[in-house]
Amino acid sequence: MAQQQILGLDIGSETIKAVVAEPTSEGKILLKAGFRKPSRGLRKGVVVDMENATNTVGGLLDKVRETSKSALKNIYLRVGGSDVRVQSSRGITAVSRANSEIYRDDVDRVVQASEAVNLPPNRMILHTIKKEFIVDGVGDIQDPLGMTGSRLEVLSLIVDAFQPTIKNLSKCVELAGGSIGGLVFGPLAGAATLLTDNQKELGVISVDIGYGTTGIAIYEENKLLHTRVFPVGAGHITNDLAIALKIPVEVAEKVKLSYGYASAQGASNKEKVDLQRLDSNVKGSPSRKFISEVIESRLQEICELISSDLRAIDKERHLPAGIVITGGGAKLPGVTELFRDELRLATQVGFPRDKIFEAESKSMLEFIESPEYALVLGLVLSSKQAHGNRLSLNGGGVSKFFKNFFKNFLP
Repeated sequence: MAQQQILGLDIGSETIKAVVAEPTSEGKILLKAGFRKPSRGLRKGVVVDMENATNTVGGLLDKVRETSKSALKNIYLRVGGSDVRVQSSRGITAVSRANSEIYRDDVDRVVQASEAVNLPPNRMILHTIKKEFIVDGVGDIQDPLGMTGSRLEVLSLIVDAFQPTIKNLSKCVELAGGSIGGLVFGPLAGAATLLTDNQKELGVISVDIGYGTTGIAIYEENKLLHTRVFPVGAGHITNDLAIALKIPVEVAEKVKLSYGYASAQGASNKEKVDLQRLDSNVKGSPSRKFISEVIESRLQEICELISSDLRAIDKERHLPAGIVITGGGAKLPGVTELFRDELRLATQVGFPRDKIFEAESKSMLEFIESPEYALVLGLVLSSKQAHGNRLSLNGGGVSKFFKNFFKNFLP
């Protein structure tokens, strides 16, 4: 019997990416087809024009339909807005059986108890991530099933999102002909693809530099400590260059990709860039050093945002496995050196782990070999690992959501 096919769908501010995949009998994920299309109607992970967004997503799903109709019924969708929040929670319950043995229903009840957090009516729980269980005061337990005790506790991270944002994004996909099987917070999807168990045990931060946002996920002792999305990304660098050089945004993007460097120290003030070579209607010859100074300034802002979060959880300069950078911004020359110098942590560009994924054709190798596609691959990986109960929302034409729990995020 054929395995059910999955569609990972990353609707970004600049580009929509999608991957059709299916699990293999060997436990890997076979990548069958990949698609990308310029995005319209979104800004910083939020739908700002429903008609444009729906039409754009619909055009991509039409291409997917030619490859796999079944994948359209099982879409794992990225949620990546900066309005997503994380909070710690504790659940406590009494073990129900007379012999004090802990069963699955006890675990389910204590997890549900940890979800009883005070949320405004316009917010919804996206993920409940179990950090550790505590049995009769003894903590750091990964799985309490079969143990004996009278009191069971769990420490969880609750990831909650602005409900209208989720509804609009999901409605856009459903109007375009897709059916959502699960929602995944972007930084967690990217981390699932990139990070090894050893890195998460030692302490590591995954940084996904997208076009409109930058997402982070911080791990230590194989537990998620913190995750967040900042409303600034590689697209802001392009806009900065357009303003500084007084050129169209399209030309600024070419300047960034062709002549940009993340650190001004690595660029020459004597080397000039003839803008007319990129666009005959544009004049000017800025130095590569000036271009790099503009880029460096925005990247330093991103580093400061990350540093602030690291200080808040007392992990500044205290992550032995360092920083793993992914996303389209990871392709900028010199970005690892800049992050290393700014955050004082070992830094590397992250690529999807090839032991997890197999490419059905040579055209799919790009998805495995580029940091730009780590997040969308994380979506199909999350579909393999997700489980949980369905969550219904009222109105908006949104019929079903999953609360996803990720085994590789759990202790």
